[in-house]
Amino acid sequence: MGYNQIMSGKIVKNEKGIIKISVRNLVEFILREGDIDNRHGKAVSPEAMQEGSRIHRKIQKRMGSNYHAEVPLKITMEEEDYLLVVEGRADGIMIESSTEREVTFADNFNHMQIEEGMKVTIDEIKGVYMKLEYLEDAIGVHKAQAMCYAYIYALQHDLERISIQMTYCNLDTEDLRYFHYDFSFEELSEWFERLVGEYKKWADFQFSWREVRQKSIKKIEFPYEYRKGQKELAAGVYRTINRKKNLFIQAPTGVGKTISTVFPAVKAVGEELGDKIFYLTAKTITGTVAREAFELLRKQGYQAKVITITAKEKLCKCEEMDCNPVSCPYAKGHYDRVNDAVFNLLQKEDMFTREVLLEQAEEYMVCPFEMCLDAATWSDNIICDYNYVFDPNVYLKRFFAEGTKGDYIFLVDEAHNLVERSREMYSAVLYKEDFLEIKKLLKNRMTKKMEQGLNKCNKILLAYKRECEKYMLYDNVGNLMFALMQLASELDEFLQKTPEFPERKRVTEFYLNLRNFINIYDLVDEHYVIYSEHEADGRFKLKLYCVDPSKNLQERIDKGNATIFFSATLLPINYYKSLLSTKEDNYAVYAETAFSEKQRLLLLGSDVSSKYTRRGLAEYERIASYIIKTARAKKGNYMAFFPSYKMMEEVYEAFLDLLALKENEVSQEGITIESSCQQSGMKEEEREVFLEEFSEEKSHERQGSFVAFCVMGGIFGEGIDLKKEQLIGAIIVGTGLPQISNEREILMNYYEKCSGEGFDYAYRYPGMNKVLQAAGRVIRTVEDVGVIELLDERFLQSDYRNLFPREWEQRSVCRLDTVEGLLEEFWSEKK
Repeated sequence: MGYNQIMSGKIVKNEKGIIKISVRNLVEFILREGDIDNRHGKAVSPEAMQEGSRIHRKIQKRMGSNYHAEVPLKITMEEEDYLLVVEGRADGIMIESSTEREVTFADNFNHMQIEEGMKVTIDEIKGVYMKLEYLEDAIGVHKAQAMCYAYIYALQHDLERISIQMTYCNLDTEDLRYFHYDFSFEELSEWFERLVGEYKKWADFQFSWREVRQKSIKKIEFPYEYRKGQKELAAGVYRTINRKKNLFIQAPTGVGKTISTVFPAVKAVGEELGDKIFYLTAKTITGTVAREAFELLRKQGYQAKVITITAKEKLCKCEEMDCNPVSCPYAKGHYDRVNDAVFNLLQKEDMFTREVLLEQAEEYMVCPFEMCLDAATWSDNIICDYNYVFDPNVYLKRFFAEGTKGDYIFLVDEAHNLVERSREMYSAVLYKEDFLEIKKLLKNRMTKKMEQGLNKCNKILLAYKRECEKYMLYDNVGNLMFALMQLASELDEFLQKTPEFPERKRVTEFYLNLRNFINIYDLVDEHYVIYSEHEADGRFKLKLYCVDPSKNLQERIDKGNATIFFSATLLPINYYKSLLSTKEDNYAVYAETAFSEKQRLLLLGSDVSSKYTRRGLAEYERIASYIIKTARAKKGNYMAFFPSYKMMEEVYEAFLDLLALKENEVSQEGITIESSCQQSGMKEEEREVFLEEFSEEKSHERQGSFVAFCVMGGIFGEGIDLKKEQLIGAIIVGTGLPQISNEREILMNYYEKCSGEGFDYAYRYPGMNKVLQAAGRVIRTVEDVGVIELLDERFLQSDYRNLFPREWEQRSVCRLDTVEGLLEEFWSEKK
């Protein structure tokens, strides 16, 4: 391997391609070995490294004048076809003179002349949770990072010898422990050559595959004839990526939003505007649609590695997910075999589906989930849940670790879901009762310090509980946090020393939740509300509630080049812009629908309401009558959506009673009605059986109409694709307002103070989104025809009408005594 050292850290102009890897990723990838083992807590985990950034800065500030912090270092190695760049940032470099003379730093530290007699030490700081007395030596991959920096610095400054210092800091106690090592340049040079030599085949693959991919992108074209507005939409996505901005797209159903975002993103990669596309989804079904879009381009010759990251529980081959060499044969020696498994996979497959990953993992006896994450590193297009980019506990550290940034393009599908999902990701909860449960579980096992810690936390939470009536807000909970950190430290030591005991799973779960609470507390600022409340089951809860997730989301968005948020229900768009990003210069586009207004009959029921004050048998019977009249106006499949299970069940009962009374009274066409009702907590098989009722086969066999009673915002309220005759009508009861709760009240009060829009942010906008999603189930293709009924007098108010999409311009107001006539007129026109 040839070496081309550039002392300034800049790469000279060269026609060759460039392959980059960070020092940390290089050593962790090449030098990892042994087992996956979940029995060691978070003591020396990568998560601990990220949480230690605050400690890094604190330690660096304490150092003397001969200490230079955060020094960027880079080495460029010239290969036959490309330049391999290894780069990183040393936590600190100490330069000590053997004379009394004080060392002065040059303006550019990397240009500083190291004179004879000066001693140079590379400092690598690692934050860990384990008690430092149990650390006998520096951890291998940590030491290797420092050795890489030492080699680069020694090479660029012609040093014959150089030292490294490993500084370990316990994140709970802030205790420090140091390990010192001295190296000759010759030792480091031989070691570094071996390290990079092992990486060479991976760099070769990366370069050659990128060449193949880029060449293939030039040939591809949009796979269909552009629909109305589709070309402009795709152009807008490309322009946004080119300008490194964020774009919010209100994309009505039928626009073809998936291919309209995937195609320009792939083209942008072809023009070197990005290198990796993340297609982020909230549901498996939308991930499938994304994979189909990439497949369409592959049929034209597009060559790219596409991976769908599947949830761990769906990939795990064991009956119980217990990731250690004792419980899982795939965990034992996993890191010894996984690199070979991934390299072999890259040579023979381009589409990494669940089935492909499981087969490969079985062949090499490795964990399929961990191998999946490794394969993602080498993939061009990654389809995954929001969590893998945004969730602080789940995000892919290899792409988004602190201090890293990449040429990523984020395509965020069904982006309206990201508001509540991100609030959940960046919030944390503790229950007082859990502390008593753990104390009971560990009664004969715990140390005195653990017992004292559990008692102290319980005592503080008990005091909070006694002063809390409905709910209670806090400016801070500093006294509790100190106790939690002490307890977490004791639990970590206990889990390190006691790898096997019957209650380990529950104790580990409690410990990790404790760590998450401590870490989220570090994020708490004006975007958070800290509150406690008594839950319905009697448990006492303390929550760090991320009311406004925009700042946390923006930090992750900034890791890439551009982000495209899109959904069929991104209205009002300024609401979503304010909650999903902090940038003021984000773009927004309202895509034109490809559907005609003549395909749809939109009716607003003026004589019915779902208001609590109106609820009762008379109102339920009126709603049930609407449903019966609609289903009898035209044979077909319908869905009726309700704001809650309780109301759905009460209207369903009234519906069945009315049907029984009028079983001999059918319409002139003789249409009978069958029905089904969504159940709470349906399993996957039960959902499939429920949706089977809408299949073409069942629809043709059925003599009359079919009505499914569903809950707005539930599993059937969005993400299902029923085309043509599979669904011809949706009856939406109520404005979808979330149920009143302490948390909704806190949300409302927060935004009332911020912008005077408390009710809108907490209730009206989230509710209207559920309505729009439910309505969107009906017209899915240009051939579809159907009816949408909004049954609540509040839809006539301007506050709600202003939230209607543009394509709802044509609408009619109806009453129970006029709805039949309007339906008959619409359906007769369609004949």
